Amino acid sequence: MTTFAIVHGAGDVGWSWHLVAAALQAKGHTVIAPDLPTEDETKDLTDWASTVADALPSTENVVVVGHSFGGFTAPLVAARVNATALMFVTAMLPKPGETPGDWWEKAGYEDSGLEDQFWHDVPPDLAEESQKRERGMSEHAMGKPWPLDAMPEVPTHFILCTEDRFFPPAFMRRVLADRLPGVEPVELAAGHCAQLSKPQELATLLERYAR
Repeated sequence: MTTFAIVHGAGDVGWSWHLVAAALQAKGHTVIAPDLPTEDETKDLTDWASTVADALPSTENVVVVGHSFGGFTAPLVAARVNATALMFVTAMLPKPGETPGDWWEKAGYEDSGLEDQFWHDVPPDLAEESQKRERGMSEHAMGKPWPLDAMPEVPTHFILCTEDRFFPPAFMRRVLADRLPGVEPVELAAGHCAQLSKPQELATLLERYAR
């Protein structure tokens, strides 16, 4: 069976993935989704990756999943533990030497201007709980360059959320073509927080492409 190491997004917590974790665990897999020290001004992306790696019960057959801002940290984890696969879920894709703070301009991001960019398709009770758990982001981490020379050489997949209002599909396709050429996205009819709006469907995709 597979161990899924999940890297949550900016200001988020591992709790957001509890439904996906339950679906994967029901099929016999192991899932870890630790809270990253995102508010700690003494820590950076490398420390965040260590938090995930240190939470693994084993480094055998690990699939690393990065959601949104987790796209900066997930490759660091994948490289460190020699992952069997790397999966991005509507994620930011960094380039070597690029800081998270610079990513937005360099990737050509433009705010959609739409209201409720995150929870529009999430059940109200889950959306409310998710918002209660929101946290801040370290300015220190935002200003440090991404440390890898390239993406790790492991099988890599990208799940594109077709109803995402924060990272719209057209934008994500451009970023993917530029930064992960040759990787064809897998579409999921969900918004930015697919782990809460479509957990069963997302778990099915993660398991399928982990094989």
